[in-house]
Amino acid sequence: MAVPTEVDHARPCIELSYVDAVHGRRRRPLRDCVTCRFEDVDPVCTFRWSRGQRHFPGWYWAATTGRHVGFESWLERDRLLLMDFDPSVVGISSQPFWLHWHDGERERRHAPDYFIRRADGSAVVVDVRADERIEPKDAEAFEVTRLVCAQAEWRFDRLGIPDALLLANIRWLSRNRTCGVCTTRLQPGSGRSSQPRGH
Repeated sequence: MAVPTEVDHARPCIELSYVDAVHGRRRRPLRDCVTCRFEDVDPVCTFRWSRGQRHFPGWYWAATTGRHVGFESWLERDRLLLMDFDPSVVGISSQPFWLHWHDGERERRHAPDYFIRRADGSAVVVDVRADERIEPKDAEAFEVTRLVCAQAEWRFDRLGIPDALLLANIRWLSRNRTCGVCTTRLQPGSGRSSQPRGH
């Protein structure tokens, strides 16, 4: 299937469905959703565990939000850990919405892995997938998501395997980063943490 060269957010075929705390499940045109606080919504998918499954879902307690954020793989968990230590990030939600579009033959949908709100008010939509595991259908979904995010003035990041040394350092710091114990934050570009507070 060909990837569309542009996506018009004003067209009714581009819609988002999400879980509203007041109204429940909603499906609305993209143009009506660009100011929604998707960092506060519940996941549109259920994180399931079953015998013999090949992925590893779970819940991560994020110090940034003070609540649990879901993940579907260890790679997503690692990226979530790094986002939680990013001082520019003030909000994180997992699988915040379904993106619905039509590929010319049938309706398609894709749920991005994360929605991030930054301190400056900007938004980032994140998909996590290792480079070698991206199938053609995944590449199409990521490209459509990127184009739609551009229309909404959100940034789109497709993230793969993080730097091993950085991840190891953050994992070590996270052992003491619990509510009311430590508020260590990673300094951008330095690979070092700021002075922990609350001790």
